[in-house]
Amino acid sequence: MNRLKIFFSSRKSWTLPYAIFAAIFVVIPLLLIVAYAFTDESGHLTLANFQKFLAHREAINTFVYSIGIAIITTLLCILLGYPAAWILSNSKLNRSKTLVVLFILPMWVNILVRTLATVALFDFVKVPLGEGALLFGMVYNFIPFMIYPIYNTLQKMDRSYIEAAQDLGANPLQVFLKAVLPLSMPGVMSGIMMVFMPTISTFAIAELLTMNNIKLFGTTIQENINNSLWNYGAALSLIMLLLIAATSLFSADDKGDSNEGGGLW
Repeated sequence: MNRLKIFFSSRKSWTLPYAIFAAIFVVIPLLLIVAYAFTDESGHLTLANFQKFLAHREAINTFVYSIGIAIITTLLCILLGYPAAWILSNSKLNRSKTLVVLFILPMWVNILVRTLATVALFDFVKVPLGEGALLFGMVYNFIPFMIYPIYNTLQKMDRSYIEAAQDLGANPLQVFLKAVLPLSMPGVMSGIMMVFMPTISTFAIAELLTMNNIKLFGTTIQENINNSLWNYGAALSLIMLLLIAATSLFSADDKGDSNEGGGLW
């Protein structure tokens, strides 16, 4: 009884619910994906699922196309999100936090509801659904995930670096390129991860904004799972997970390099 009391009074016991949750809803599903990916319907070990993907040209084209859409969406979110974050962080108004909330406010609405509203908007203005509508919907849904990390980083930035650059005669462009941009890169990298990863795996936005005429890799996985092709669907899911993991490692390496370099140059 005393050992039980000591265990629950220690800080380590606070992590037990999270460990159980992670084991049930994260670790076990990932292990099942790996197990299904490397087995056939009879449960025998095989690489046939990956061979099927490599031999299926349409699946490879969909995979490459999905990566392209994710990259374009991420770049558009950076181009639109960075200026917005910069303006919010340098706002002289006391209402900057209110403006940030307005940018995040759409996230309080379910993504399917937002996408259906976007479809209704395009129908109202008589704009045909297609690749342009898909990119618009992607950017609309995920740009807050780019704005907030950059804004948060700019808000916490030490302004003495900017003042030092100005004292040394740097013009506004040089101040931005030599001081502000390098110091804000951790926020940019966080935004890239928060936009790229969900974009490459989504399927509902593509189905609704293209009337199912454009297929992304997430749609291919969904179709195979719905058709009870669990092993092939798990193999496709594992390929996507490996891509996301590689992107995460690349991001982590970049952050390490920027920290070693002092963050300015």
